[in-house]
Amino acid sequence: MLEFVKSTRDMIKIIKDIPLISFVVLTILVSCNTSKEVITTETLLREMVDRAEQSRYPKVDFRLKQASSYNRASVDSLDTDGWFINHDFNSNDKDHNFIRIEENNQEKEWVLMDHKGPGAIVRTWMPFMNPNKTDTDIQIKIYLDGSEEPVLEGNMLQLLNGEGLFPFPFAHKSLRSAVSFFPIAYAKSCKITTTDRPFFYQFTYREYPEGTNIKTFSKEDFDNNKTLTTQVGEKLLNPVNSIEGQSVNLNVKIPASGEKTIELPNGTAAINMFTLKVNDYANNDVMRSTIVKMSFDGKEKVWCPIGDFFGTGVSLNPYQGWHNTVSEDGTMTTRWVMPYQKSASISIENLSEATIDIELNAVVGDYKWDERSMYFNAAWRGQYPVATRPYSDWNFISLKGRGVYIGDALTVMNPVEKWWGEGDEKIWIDGEDFPSIFGTGTEDYYGYSWGGRSTDFYEHPFHAQPRSNVYNKLNRKVTSEKNTKGFSTEVRTRALDGMPFSSSFHFDMEVWSWTDCEMGYGVGLMWYGFENVTSNRKPNKKEVLNIPKIDALQ
Repeated sequence: MLEFVKSTRDMIKIIKDIPLISFVVLTILVSCNTSKEVITTETLLREMVDRAEQSRYPKVDFRLKQASSYNRASVDSLDTDGWFINHDFNSNDKDHNFIRIEENNQEKEWVLMDHKGPGAIVRTWMPFMNPNKTDTDIQIKIYLDGSEEPVLEGNMLQLLNGEGLFPFPFAHKSLRSAVSFFPIAYAKSCKITTTDRPFFYQFTYREYPEGTNIKTFSKEDFDNNKTLTTQVGEKLLNPVNSIEGQSVNLNVKIPASGEKTIELPNGTAAINMFTLKVNDYANNDVMRSTIVKMSFDGKEKVWCPIGDFFGTGVSLNPYQGWHNTVSEDGTMTTRWVMPYQKSASISIENLSEATIDIELNAVVGDYKWDERSMYFNAAWRGQYPVATRPYSDWNFISLKGRGVYIGDALTVMNPVEKWWGEGDEKIWIDGEDFPSIFGTGTEDYYGYSWGGRSTDFYEHPFHAQPRSNVYNKLNRKVTSEKNTKGFSTEVRTRALDGMPFSSSFHFDMEVWSWTDCEMGYGVGLMWYGFENVTSNRKPNKKEVLNIPKIDALQ
């Protein structure tokens, strides 16, 4: 900053001695050189795959918001009937789980989202009503910056499922859902409508501060970025493990109730890739009884069972994502960038009564620590049993301080055949009176729909169901289509839809099953945070070992 002031003073001295027209030119140059960074389709696409940038607090301090069809009777948590109501779709216009109905050129349009101010849509989700018929006549229209003409218009589902403008993997079909992560930026406003009564929907968007410099999305802009879109899509589908840096390895037997630690290179650096493999996965409990712990600059920031940390659940369930990959040979990989300033270590603790063999590899590379750099954190919460009656909110995590929430992996143990996941996510940021993220169902949060009828494996760069009772990559068994009895694992990691918070973050998931029973919940949680961030999730060895046996459930 001092350097800029000096150069500006020198420029003023020069300006006194030059003609007025030159002064005008120099003024424009100074203005251009000091203007805010412009947010464009290109910058958002590049940000989507910039792992190092994700370890830094956003340059522009946006907040993530969501327009959804959650039931508007959910107003007050003290009114349990309204708070836990499950009617989150629009079966008729009286439900009014949308904003309003407008008339445009003598035709009705149902308004689903109407955001005033600069922003960017970063995720959309809408389900199919009929899995065998996706050619609905309902059109969706997206209006930007107050224009009377939509910048995007098309079939309500096909526009956002990979068959329309946005290619796979940005938009895709996901177990009876249309999901899109392609960024749609706007400088002034965004309105989304449909030409008939909508069903379920979610539109997740960044709300930027007033005055943020944004180049509004256009089809011309999209065409100009087709090459970049293809490159980013290929990166998302083919994540590369970092090999730049020093490889640190630990191949060792860990005795029962034992622990092994490896120290990482001192100085400012970052873990760019971390893999772990256990010699034997025959005992599913190894995924919970083996704990990964990481300390950065003298403070423990990670404590999580390995199955929940890598998103594989209580057994080996291979899948590929942008941030995590679990291979069929048992190698589990995470590619989150984990920076530190002075020192770091990784520990593996064995809580079981048997010796385990582990192979650990971490690639540690250069990292430039700055005022936006944050520490990587991971934690776990589990509980068994969890009663489904009365309906309740099960707290994933509460955080205090400043950081960005980046992902979770939920494993549910369901003792009955009927669907367990009607519960909505509810997320309060920075002490809000009402959650700015209010969802429509647990499966919707994890990117699919009709959970009781979609008990299948799927994977995508940013979300996956590595295991259901029906299918995983290692065991392709088939049971009754609507049978959800057993274990299910759901994963969601975030890139453009990360959730910044400046003072607090509170995340609840409704426990809402169709059956009065006792389930089990376990969730791995990940966030970046500055040094002062605190969490209500503490190591809980007793609950980690409290695992319902698969044989008792299936």
